[in-house]
Amino acid sequence: MSDKIEELINSTAGKKLLGAMGVTVATDLQRYNANQSSYFSGAVLVGAGQNAKLLSAVQKNLADSDAQVTYSPDAAQQLGDSITDNTNGDRYQALIFDGSGFIDATELISAYHFFNANIRKLKSSGRIVILGRPHMQCATPEAAATQRALEGLSRSLAKEVGAKGATAQLITVAEGAEANLDSSLRFILSPKSAYISGQVITVRAAEIVNLADWHKPLAGKIALVTGASRGIGEAIADTLARDGATVVGVDVAPMEADLNKVMARLNGKAVVADITNPDAPATIAKALSDLGGVDLIVHNAGVTRDKTIANMTEQQWLMTLDINLAAAQRITSELLKTNTINDGGSIVGVSSMNGIGGQRGQTNYAASKAGVIGYVDFMAQSKELAAKNITVNAVAPGFIETAMTAAIPLFTRMFGRRLNSLSQGGLPLDVAETISFFANPASRGVSGNTVRVCGQSWFGA
Repeated sequence: MSDKIEELINSTAGKKLLGAMGVTVATDLQRYNANQSSYFSGAVLVGAGQNAKLLSAVQKNLADSDAQVTYSPDAAQQLGDSITDNTNGDRYQALIFDGSGFIDATELISAYHFFNANIRKLKSSGRIVILGRPHMQCATPEAAATQRALEGLSRSLAKEVGAKGATAQLITVAEGAEANLDSSLRFILSPKSAYISGQVITVRAAEIVNLADWHKPLAGKIALVTGASRGIGEAIADTLARDGATVVGVDVAPMEADLNKVMARLNGKAVVADITNPDAPATIAKALSDLGGVDLIVHNAGVTRDKTIANMTEQQWLMTLDINLAAAQRITSELLKTNTINDGGSIVGVSSMNGIGGQRGQTNYAASKAGVIGYVDFMAQSKELAAKNITVNAVAPGFIETAMTAAIPLFTRMFGRRLNSLSQGGLPLDVAETISFFANPASRGVSGNTVRVCGQSWFGA
């Protein structure tokens, strides 16, 4: 019965009825498809504050897309370009503003003028990208405060445009990392970031790697995915294979049949192992060594054992922390010790919005997922990883449409979907797209990030 009700709600007539009742109707998001010739197509308006430092990098990047680019007068002047903002009332698929030169709060008036004049021209499923500098790397407290202000601006803009399926992000680029911007800018402008909004991506100086084929960025790479037999893990394996990687999927013996089906479909390799067993790290390392090492490690395997802490058993606590956190650390340590992770590799942990905001009845789960973020924060500063140019990042999914969320009562599920700026649940694909972005060889400057794949959740974000 709930399926029929949901079909009615999602029909054209149902959406009209909801709209008439004042209920937010979600905009269908545009997602990646293989027929797209470029990472982005459509009209783009580029604006800038004084002394913008990233305009040349933006201009170079957009030249490789199918974008029709115009510039605000301020941006055009700094580029020495004669192309300025159109005055025909045209609408834009993206608005890009470079605030990297801001050093005083009064200069933020140029951001106001840009968005005040153009925000209504942003199309459905459009993109807003603000560029700045990491505020803690600024030379003065005034500059730091002004750069940090861009985060508040971007998050608020995301909430203002979310109803039309549009998103807004801030990308902060360290001095000297201008050439490392491309991968992040392309991902955020593209349909691959459809369910990401109100986020901050930090880019630091790293090895410059030529941009890979947009459709096959992971060609020739080996990717390990734990918990790969179903749900988000299966979607991750699917997407990495789509992007050219050879996938090694890991899951427990009860899921062996499902795991074998997924790996056979993807022409990957199945490894049956309980990651909490003491010998699991060595078993996984051996399987990867036989393939010449691994380029991407995705720690996706996880469980929930939900109880309030007063009613939770010690076993439920220990099991959740071991599978979701400790086992991933042991596997990473073994792969580093045996030199199984190839230079230029990537490590990605799957966290959760509940690891950021907490959740009643999930003290064990929230602790484990917060631990994933702490591990990423620390390892991103590791000299061992830096020496091998290995990046480490995390994704934090919000309400994602899975078998688990499908079991939630209908009206509770409907309510949960709408607790974000895009007023809908995400897809397992959205989590997978973010992981593939982290693994892109051109993303060497992206490390130590936790990106929330949550449609800009109103809680914990």
